[in-house]
Amino acid sequence: MAKLQALDASQIENIVSTAITDAVDFIDSEIVPERTLSQQYFDGKTRLGYEEGRSRVVATKCRDAVRAIKPSLMRVFLGTASPVEFIPKEPNDVQVAQQMTQYINYKLHRMNYFKLLNDAFQDALVKRLGILKVYYDDKKDTQLYTYKNLDDAEFNYLVSDENVEVIEHSQVQTMVNDQASGQEIEKSYHNVKISKTKEYGDCAIDSVPPEEFFVDRNAKDIETAYVVGHRVNKTVGDLVAMGFDFNDVYDLNAHDDDTQNDEEYRARTGFTQNKDDSENTIDPTSKKVGVTECYMRIDADGTGIPTLHKFIMGGSKYKLLDYMPCDQQPFAVFECDPEPHTVWGRSIVGMLMDDQDASTSILRGVLDNVALVNTPRLSVVDSQCNLDDVLNNEVGAIIRTRQPNAISPIAIPFTAGNTLGALQYLDKVVDQKSGVAGTSVGLNPDVLQSTTKSAVDHHISTAQGQVEVIARNLAEGGVTSLFRKVLHLVVKNSKKQDIMRLNGQFVPVDPRVWNTEMDLEISVGLGTGREEEKRMTLQQILSIQQQIYQQYGPTNGLVTLTQIRNTLADVLAGVGMRNAERYFNPMNPQVEQQMMMQAQQMSQNQPKPIDPAQAMMNAEQIKAQSKMQSDMAKMQLDNKKLEMEDDRKRDELDQELVIKAAELLSKHGISLDTNRIKEMQNAPRNNNEGQMQ
Repeated sequence: MAKLQALDASQIENIVSTAITDAVDFIDSEIVPERTLSQQYFDGKTRLGYEEGRSRVVATKCRDAVRAIKPSLMRVFLGTASPVEFIPKEPNDVQVAQQMTQYINYKLHRMNYFKLLNDAFQDALVKRLGILKVYYDDKKDTQLYTYKNLDDAEFNYLVSDENVEVIEHSQVQTMVNDQASGQEIEKSYHNVKISKTKEYGDCAIDSVPPEEFFVDRNAKDIETAYVVGHRVNKTVGDLVAMGFDFNDVYDLNAHDDDTQNDEEYRARTGFTQNKDDSENTIDPTSKKVGVTECYMRIDADGTGIPTLHKFIMGGSKYKLLDYMPCDQQPFAVFECDPEPHTVWGRSIVGMLMDDQDASTSILRGVLDNVALVNTPRLSVVDSQCNLDDVLNNEVGAIIRTRQPNAISPIAIPFTAGNTLGALQYLDKVVDQKSGVAGTSVGLNPDVLQSTTKSAVDHHISTAQGQVEVIARNLAEGGVTSLFRKVLHLVVKNSKKQDIMRLNGQFVPVDPRVWNTEMDLEISVGLGTGREEEKRMTLQQILSIQQQIYQQYGPTNGLVTLTQIRNTLADVLAGVGMRNAERYFNPMNPQVEQQMMMQAQQMSQNQPKPIDPAQAMMNAEQIKAQSKMQSDMAKMQLDNKKLEMEDDRKRDELDQELVIKAAELLSKHGISLDTNRIKEMQNAPRNNNEGQMQ
């Protein structure tokens, strides 16, 4: 009974090398011949033979179909803000998911996203699989510096850096005048040459040539494959830079001995590989060495659970150089027409090979017939004409004969017109298979005559169905896997905050706190509609947003300025204008919040608008108060006049009293008590009754 136990290096090497050998043999025997033939058909070649002197033209149906499909695919994936989006699992993840989508798109475009997709789509359409390799590239930048006449403190500070290595060093002793003591003392100076290494890294993506990729024959998909890997030739210097010992890698051979691999390489590039190693005699670090990087699940520690490991194997015998556990394999695979339960889907070129042969055969027959009709063969009486004149095909050339009718043309019937229908039929079959029918552009007169717009739109959308399915297959497969792998590497290897340029602004992001298990949603493929329909839909959305914002204000709870600005950016992107900040200032929720706060402060500082009814009431109140004050002043004036008149009358009474008293005293000798009379006069009066109290 087998027992669980840890595996040693030799056992691991035997397991991995056996798996690689079997997978490579399967690829070379089953896959490479078909891919090589597909590349030849794409390049305009065919398996049909030809007769000397007859037409050799090839109907390039395979290349034409691929070239017709690629622009539509590139427009689908690059015409939107993001072909896939991260979907939050909780309400608190909404903003983070949006930031993740924007950041991964930002990273991909910095790594030449267009070129990567173009390579992957090309290989998928021609060679069944397109492969992108996603990995974290740790880099070292070494610079040499030379310093002279450094004192001890400067020298010690310079070499204390752990990234500094001293290459050359010399110390000079000299006598100098000490200003403090005024005496000469001995002082050391250093001349040094150093190398300073700066380590940094970033996410990287490579397009893998199909002949360098392998997977086991029983694999149903890349993620669960028993073994998957990448074979490439590197120099000894590259391996030494990776940390391997020179003596361990110099004796390893390259992968150039693989004839099948070389055949596919020659079909792809058009030339053979250079196998001349004479330059390695001068610089041994430039010698080519085969390096195989593969990923397998093995139980290296004897736990009973196989885990994913990364293996570095050297040479054609697959010597184990290094291995380590890993989280994921780095390959994102693109298929335009997947086959269930296997990695290897179908290619467009593979489906059209026989049609290219048939079209080529008919086209050659038509051209040969036209050539024979235009230049028919001649029946010649040898002794009665000059054969040199007969063989001269110059227009208007004279043929010398000894008797009439010595030369007579052989009648060739014109049959090309009868075969053109068969050629058109084959073109229609090719269009149906590839989904790029010539009538899909909607310009065929037979389609447009007496046809409504709805019928034309339906015809165009139906013709584009194949391309939409291909786009959805590529999105669900390679593009989704690419986004996940880039996100995983970014989160795993980020050591600090990063800065992302978004909508003309530099936004800080921290990938270290992101959740790598978020769902992905595809936004391309089936049901995405045509570009004109998208633009019309965006215009309608913009109109509805503006109406809601104008009617209900910034606090409507449904539409924000940020969303309106995003719609405007999408409208511009739909016509190929990516620099939206040239026409509209960047906008985000933070800027929008600041604008609302500023508007609120300004509204508080400004006087409130006056209600006309309230203003009229205030005016009437002011008018009533003015009339009341005027009446009070008039009343006070009247009272003052009354008091003055009363004082005048009192003065008159006083004078009359004095006169009366004098008369009584002079005539009768009677004296009056004038003081008592004055007191009575000065007593308070009731003004309302006009009498003295």
